[in-house]
Amino acid sequence: MSKKVHLVLGSGGARGIAHIAVIEELEKAGYKIIEVIGCSMGAVVGGIYAAGHLKDYKEWIFNLNKERVFDLLDFTFTKQGFVKGEKLFAQHIEVTGQEQIDKFSIPFTAVATDMRHHKEVHFTKGDLYKALRASASIPGFFVPVVEDGMVLVDGGVLNPLPIDLVKKQKDAIIVAVNLNGKADPKFDKKEEQETDTLDEVQEWFDDVLPDFLRPNSKTKSKAELPAKEESFSLIELMDTTFNFTQDRLTDRIIELYKPDYLIEIPRNACGVFDFDEGKRIYDIGKEAYRKVLGSDTVV
Repeated sequence: MSKKVHLVLGSGGARGIAHIAVIEELEKAGYKIIEVIGCSMGAVVGGIYAAGHLKDYKEWIFNLNKERVFDLLDFTFTKQGFVKGEKLFAQHIEVTGQEQIDKFSIPFTAVATDMRHHKEVHFTKGDLYKALRASASIPGFFVPVVEDGMVLVDGGVLNPLPIDLVKKQKDAIIVAVNLNGKADPKFDKKEEQETDTLDEVQEWFDDVLPDFLRPNSKTKSKAELPAKEESFSLIELMDTTFNFTQDRLTDRIIELYKPDYLIEIPRNACGVFDFDEGKRIYDIGKEAYRKVLGSDTVV
């Protein structure tokens, strides 16, 4: 008999590409995934896997470059966010087609957060892409999904690694993938590296601001400008704050709901929008899997 697995996939932006490697390694080793619960990018990868389209999605991700990633960000300028998200998820639908969660052979749950009612929302049926769009709506970045009286944002706000939702079968194990693992110095960004997508998002944001609000506005005299900018930009501050919150919540969740196997991806493995680094992040996921579960089959 193959070992059965409840698979929990956490939130963490582009680091979620590592989830693809973990799923493939589990199947290669003979494990049978009997349930997938995902948050944010974990919901995206997990939902597409449960729908049977992971191979196509992986191929699409691996062919993204920095320009294509930036082009998928349909910028807007509202009080709720500055990326609509419609263009990005329309591309997901083009890759895999329309899907209904109810029809999956593998039970799937996507976790989002309802800001209006201060609670988690668990999508276990209905349109897959509505669920994914809500689950992956990083607050401040993506415009929330407003539906049925709810204002839905990223599930990572309340539950970045939803192990607590597993109803464990006696003959199964829980494998959880945490995308907010301890930082690894080897992934620290070097000054000479080219700017990442988050930097380009900040540049767009600066361009749409009025001149007097821009950090290096020509309306300011040289005397008014700092000799060296040491503070976080607005985009960096939003990203870092959200990551810190997810780190702390994830630690608490793991303490309370210990999975049988915990696979961790360093939080500094890549930036939140660095989907152009797909192959590198995939390899990080494969290495992280093998550190925990090895490469031997269980059948």
